[in-house]
Formats: sequence, structure tokens, C-alpha cells
Amino acid sequence: MLENIAVGLLTSFLGGAFVWLWERAKRTREVNRRARFFGVRPGQTCLVVLGDKYNAPKTTAYPDTRAAVELALLAGELGCEVLVESGNFRGGNGDRTEFCVGGPSGGANPRTGGHLTAHLPGVTLHPYDTADADSIAIEVDGEKYLYDRGNREHVLVAKFTPTESTSPVFLVCGQSALSNLAAIHYLRREFATVTKRIRAVDRFCILISVSDIDTYDHHRATLERDVTTAAFTV
Repeated sequence: MLENIAVGLLTSFLGGAFVWLWERAKRTREVNRRARFFGVRPGQTCLVVLGDKYNAPKTTAYPDTRAAVELALLAGELGCEVLVESGNFRGGNGDRTEFCVGGPSGGANPRTGGHLTAHLPGVTLHPYDTADADSIAIEVDGEKYLYDRGNREHVLVAKFTPTESTSPVFLVCGQSALSNLAAIHYLRREFATVTKRIRAVDRFCILISVSDIDTYDHHRATLERDVTTAAFTV
């Protein structure tokens, strides 16, 4: 009788240990996949370059602040620290993964404009003009992705590693601060889905659409299209 009890207890212990180890390995694999997608390493300091509010220097739009919080939470999940800089930051990102958030229109984030010129020659950002139907449209591969405030907006998201750096830049260039937040919120939760739809995670450029904004705010975002080839080609 005692031997049967002992065998039963040992079997239960080994079974529980196996399940615990399996779950731990599963969580580790997920963390590693997430870290690879965003280009970070545990223990690394991530650089968050945050743009100003449109035509309002030294003022950050509320959605961009929330986007920075999302990135800080992401970094914490991956065992990283965060250093925040303004869009006027100069120099290379070196061994720090850079998250550059916000478009260059109105001087909001000039660093984004520099990244686009240097690394994404196939992308055109139309200037803000209330009299132009193409105002702040994102154009790539012969298609224009228009800005329809409160209804449908778009975000260009790109990952690339500058030649002078050892860690990548993760660029989030939305048509508004809210669309920036929507893209980060979406990618933090759906990176695995996006990974399956792009050719590689080391370098890519995708478009994310945000719809029904007046109803769902930043919560309804989807992957619109992979434009990697066109974006990185002159």
C-alpha cells in the first residue's frame, strides 16, 4: 500500500514538473520570438525617439505619450530598459534598438524624416495641406494611402539596421498620433500574426490600417500590406 502511494506521489510530482518545464519553455520561446521581431535583446537599453505635437515644439500629443508607455511595457516584458529622447536627437543608435515614433510633418519628428530619406527611398509622405485630397497621404509602390480623420488612417512601420549601428531602428510613422498608438498596440499583441505574413523579421516595411476610429479609438488596427521591396528600392 505504502509503495503504491509513494509511486503515485512520485508520478504526480514528475508529471507536474514536466508540465511546469513545458510551460516555461513555451513562454521562453514566445519571448524570444517577440524579441526577435522587435529587434531587442534582454538587458539592452532601448532608445525611444518621440516626436512633438504637430506644429507645437516641446509638446507631446497624448496618444504619443500612451504609445511610449506601450513601448515601455514591451521593453519591460523583454527585460529591457528605456531611454526617451525627442525627435531632435542626433547621432546613431549604436547598440541600442531605436523605436522612432511619429511622422515628420510640421517638424513633429525630424528624425523620422531623416530615416525615411536615408533608408526608405520608395516611400513618399505628402505634406499637410487642407486644400489637397492627398494631404499627409503615404505613397508607396504606386499606391496612395489617404488620411480620413476619424474614419480610416494608415501607419508605415519599418525595421532596418543602419550600416553604422549594430541594432535596428523600428520606425512607426502614422498619419496621426492616434494611429501611432494603434500600430504599437496592435503589433505588441499580434506580432506573431504579422511574422507569418512577412518574408523576414530582420528587415521589413509594412502598412497598418486603423479603421472606425470615432467608435473604436485605437483598438481596430489590421495589417494592410507588406511593402518591403518597394519601400527599400529607389
